[in-house]
Amino acid sequence: MAQIESTPVVIVGAGGAGLTLANILLRNGVGCVVLERRSRAYVDQRQRAGAIDSFGVGAIRKWGLGAVLEGDPIPQDDGGFFIDGQAMPMDIGHDEEGGMFVPQHVLVRNLTDAFLAEGGDLRYEALDVSLTDVDTERPTVRYQDADGTTHTITCDFIAGADGFHGVSRSSIPADVLTEYSYEYGYSWLTVWAAVATNPAGMAIHERGLGGMIPRGADATRIYLQCPVEDTVEQWPDERIWSELEARFGTPVASGEILSKQVIPLRSVVFGPMSYGKLYLLGDAAHIVPPMSAKGIHLALHDTDLFARAVIAQIHKGDATQLDDYSSTALRHIWNYQAFAAWITDLMHNAGDPSYEGEFRKQVARAEMERMFTPPTANKLFGELTAGTN
Repeated sequence: MAQIESTPVVIVGAGGAGLTLANILLRNGVGCVVLERRSRAYVDQRQRAGAIDSFGVGAIRKWGLGAVLEGDPIPQDDGGFFIDGQAMPMDIGHDEEGGMFVPQHVLVRNLTDAFLAEGGDLRYEALDVSLTDVDTERPTVRYQDADGTTHTITCDFIAGADGFHGVSRSSIPADVLTEYSYEYGYSWLTVWAAVATNPAGMAIHERGLGGMIPRGADATRIYLQCPVEDTVEQWPDERIWSELEARFGTPVASGEILSKQVIPLRSVVFGPMSYGKLYLLGDAAHIVPPMSAKGIHLALHDTDLFARAVIAQIHKGDATQLDDYSSTALRHIWNYQAFAAWITDLMHNAGDPSYEGEFRKQVARAEMERMFTPPTANKLFGELTAGTN
């Protein structure tokens, strides 16, 4: 019979949120076990967005984890901003901390190395994870390892950081959760290319939005707005490069395309973000469209809140922050969902008029001009972009 283990916190998911939390807890004397269903080789190369705003950079450094931002980071400058093929100035007003582009596989790799170097307990290929008794004082987590052995862990708290399709949120009764969602009516073709980013930035054009964002010295994430019914087969490599050149209005660097996927843009929030001793973090609780670049921001904000709450409970017996975790997190999440919906609609309406019409296009263009001109509007936009609002 398998031995029953015990730990204060079980973290489900070894992505950015789960590993940041694990490092914080370990450095603050709170034991934890991290379970990840994938292998380390898979996790280390898993590509995700890499924009960490000023809040995220500050939070990571505040917890003494600044070293994980090193190793192929890309300083986040204003980049290029193109409207109808014309390069435009874009002053969004950063604060002193400054944001960064850190490819998420680099961030996760660094967080993993840091956690293991401190003696952290990270278990890959943890299959068939199940969460039981989450509404009791001692919830239980079970999983099978790669050899088929079943493991049982009791704990005080479970942090569900296993993404939108993970087991954590599905462990909460359906009649407890409310889902709020919105479909934007268009998709992005997302492309991973082995090429230096040139030009870097976003392009607004009547053919649709385009984006070329650096993910390393010789890696670029490409975005092309497309109809929701489009398929990958409709986007051969040649069409991708020619469409980028048309939307940016300038020659673009081309190279090998490693992967491509059509993703419908949507916003999703689940509430409450806690049930019993189970707490949801990151994509397990919310999704924002990539136009906002706030996915990592929200994940790190959840992590910061939950880490402080658990530390206060375990070291001081103060449950106030844990009790307030969901309501506190959701207030912040809705603030940034509002920003995400606004900037997503604005950037798309300003380009292709076939979605909302020429009137909405001209309104969006006027709003963009106002956004970058009056000091008050520019300051608010700068705060939201930096994640400090």
